[in-house]
Amino acid sequence: MAQRKRQKNRLVSKVNSLLVWVYSCFFDNKEQSRIYPVFPLCPFTNCNFVQTRCPNIVVLSVVWLVEHKAVTAAQAEEGKMPVATLLPFTATPNRKSASPTSFRLTEKFILLLVFSAFITLCFGAIFFLPDSSKLLSGVFFHSSAVETNTRTGPDSSDPGSALNEERVLAKIRKDHEKALLEAKDTLQKRPDEIKQDIINEKEKVAKESMGQGGKDDNNLPIVEYHRPPGATGHEPLDPETKDRRAKIKEMMKHAWGNYRRYAWGSNELRPISKQGHSSNLFGDIKGATIVDALDTLHIMEMFEEFDAATDWVEKNLDFNVNAEVSVFEVNIRFVGGLLSAYYLSGKEVFRRKAVELGEKLLPAFKTPTGIPWALLNLKSGIGRNWPWASGGSSILAEYGTLHLEFMHLSKLSGNPEFAQKVMNIRKVLNRLDKPQGLYPNYLNPNSGQWGQHHVSVGGLGDSFYEYLLKAWLMSDKTDEEGKRMYYDALQAIETNLIRKSSGGLTYIAEWKGGLLEHKMGHLTCFAGGMIALGADGAPSEKTGHQMEQAAEIARTCHESYARTALKLGPEAFRFDGGVEAIATRQNEKYFILRPEVIETYLYMWRFTHDPKYREWGWEAVQALEQHCKVEGGYSGVRDVYASTPNHDDVQQSFYLAETLKYLYLLFSDDDHLPFDHWVFNTEAHPLPVILKDKTDIPNEVE
Repeated sequence: MAQRKRQKNRLVSKVNSLLVWVYSCFFDNKEQSRIYPVFPLCPFTNCNFVQTRCPNIVVLSVVWLVEHKAVTAAQAEEGKMPVATLLPFTATPNRKSASPTSFRLTEKFILLLVFSAFITLCFGAIFFLPDSSKLLSGVFFHSSAVETNTRTGPDSSDPGSALNEERVLAKIRKDHEKALLEAKDTLQKRPDEIKQDIINEKEKVAKESMGQGGKDDNNLPIVEYHRPPGATGHEPLDPETKDRRAKIKEMMKHAWGNYRRYAWGSNELRPISKQGHSSNLFGDIKGATIVDALDTLHIMEMFEEFDAATDWVEKNLDFNVNAEVSVFEVNIRFVGGLLSAYYLSGKEVFRRKAVELGEKLLPAFKTPTGIPWALLNLKSGIGRNWPWASGGSSILAEYGTLHLEFMHLSKLSGNPEFAQKVMNIRKVLNRLDKPQGLYPNYLNPNSGQWGQHHVSVGGLGDSFYEYLLKAWLMSDKTDEEGKRMYYDALQAIETNLIRKSSGGLTYIAEWKGGLLEHKMGHLTCFAGGMIALGADGAPSEKTGHQMEQAAEIARTCHESYARTALKLGPEAFRFDGGVEAIATRQNEKYFILRPEVIETYLYMWRFTHDPKYREWGWEAVQALEQHCKVEGGYSGVRDVYASTPNHDDVQQSFYLAETLKYLYLLFSDDDHLPFDHWVFNTEAHPLPVILKDKTDIPNEVE
């Protein structure tokens, strides 16, 4: 019994001590020391009640009430009064409660008073104390940092607090001065420099926030963008050249402005009927003209139009279509256009879209040989070939014109599969015997054998040879296999296909099962520029000869223009039956704004600076303005030999991507997209040379 009584006394004494803590929270330090001299810290949070107004007083008060009630109930059972009263106003010996477990009136009053004080304290802390958030976090989460901050506050007696305040103020002043200097420097910069600084800062922040093993939100590797040299040019010094260049920019504005007005979002424009036009080459993909013209807009410094096109690409360009597309056309126009726009502007949306489309084209390679299908359903991944193509064969110019774009896709995506697919095509070709060293236009993707032995440097074959040469150049001349294949093929072409007419015109014929057809297509006219571009890499004894060949082909193609009524070239022209460089069949007399002849003029001007190439280009400009320009844009014509043009009502996307771009560069200085830093894909989309000593940065300026 005595032991039990001592335990009760100790319990009452403990509760009494806790209650004194509670009261100490509502007095200043002097009153606290008078009531209970040695009691500075809360037992729960180790914080000073008086300085922090610790909200644990509620907990302590409730503990006190509960324990006090327990003691009272126990003593009531024994018929005894408490050994010691806790506080005068809570001791009511002459009043008995109705039940030993119910609260008496005074207890209810104290409980209500405590909770009222707690609520008042919380509201005061939240709305009036400057560091209330830190205070509460320190109380409830035992933050040692908060305790330290609280103890070194303005009311602290710590002698170092004044020094800390001075340090904070000094730091604020320093930051303020730094901000003023930065603002002053910024105001002295040009608007384009400020814009580039903002872009760089955004890219830096984005890279710092990406924590996915060096990849961004689209699972692409983080690439530090470096604009290759020559992406932008300057006005020519010669006044006549400057005016002609400005005229071509006006032509671009007319073509683009009418497309935007009448066919925005469609693949192409019908300038006569002033409405959109879509080809089945693109399935349900929209915006071919927008993507094809992106780099032309940037090169001509039409930045407002470029920004509008970029916005459309970001918001509307969608490849999730349930339709068949031409793998070749979608690659050279869409993938090539997006890649070029990325390298010129550095905008990530173009890289992302290019890789997304490239991945959707990969199922086209799911054939027994790896030679891709010509047509592909982007949703199902099912491919097939053109039904007219020699027993379901793939076409040389289509499967052979993927290399440049796919090599850059591997580089920008970090996915080697793109490069592996196009390198495998070479393996298949190298295993095959070539008739007379020539590459037939048809190859069966199932058997891996040639189809009909039809060889052309024009339609169905042209850009295969172009990409062999440009693959070597784009690799910074490290792709020795591509180089060997190109020069071997060029030698076979010279031996078997290049001929000279009785009138002295050099042309490239077509080869069908060993027999020559003396016809040269407008598409074949690109070969003059190709041969000139590769002449420097040929053996020294052949360089001069190849430049002569290139010049002769350029002259022949110019003659095909000069011998028409409209001074525009036909789709194909012949050298038989007593005619030279003239179309003899009605289905070969049309002109659809093609660029190949002007492309050759550009290459010949760059390598020779012979002024006749600029004059020939200006002749083409005048003919386009006179016969192809209409109120709603530019249209092809059905018969270049008719005195009055009969328009076909289509403004091809390649007119903006190629024809106008080549004309603009023809009247620009050589350092605008220089050939030693840039390679043009077959749709005239410039791609940077990938330097062999810095493969992680395409063509970075030294």
